[in-house]
Amino acid sequence: MAWKRDFARGLVVVLPVVVTLYVIAWLYGIIASAPFLAFVDSDLLARVGLSETYTELVRVVVTLVAGVVLVFAVGYLMRTATGDVFEAAIDDVANQVPGLRVIYNASKMAAETALGGAELQAPVKLETWAGHRMTAFKTGRQTEDGREVLFLPTAPNITTGFVVEVDPDRLEESGERVEDALTRILSAGFGDSQTVGGDVRSMLGDDPDGETPDDDRNPERDPGPEPPAADSPGATEN
Repeated sequence: MAWKRDFARGLVVVLPVVVTLYVIAWLYGIIASAPFLAFVDSDLLARVGLSETYTELVRVVVTLVAGVVLVFAVGYLMRTATGDVFEAAIDDVANQVPGLRVIYNASKMAAETALGGAELQAPVKLETWAGHRMTAFKTGRQTEDGREVLFLPTAPNITTGFVVEVDPDRLEESGERVEDALTRILSAGFGDSQTVGGDVRSMLGDDPDGETPDDDRNPERDPGPEPPAADSPGATEN
């Protein structure tokens, strides 16, 4: 029915926007109410000539600016010998706590994999069983016997998956971009990076040329061929 197709089209467009705005609002609320920003209050804003209605906005801006400055400062420090000592000290402290050790090492490895270069995140095809392939990502690490360590994500939730060790000869280089592979997995195979969300019309069963089926577009259906007249040669009596 036409109304179902129209509703699905609207949902495909509206739902991602609503979810994105909700996440942004949620993060905005958390940052604006952070205890370490209590010094940014109405009195401070009054001193600089701003209304107290901008309190939350100023808190968010201060947090973002401070975060960017901190990241650049730490990055510059890591270029020096002191940075290596500083990183080693943090690693030692984090690895002393059993629960924190797992979270720290996992998040650090994920950051290194995502930001360490194209080789560390190159998508590959892995033949899991005869005639079936799955998309995996290189981690840039190898086992002692020379096997590639891959991350095999689930769809559409890529935050879970499997860490597998595979012989290099069982891998097939896909030659595609990371964006293409991630978009396909996140959309459960329906989407591609060229058309966000994939071809919505084809997903909803529409004609690829953009035309709707005749039954929904024109309520007047073709009645079909007329029955032969009673005096025609092809007519028969009942």
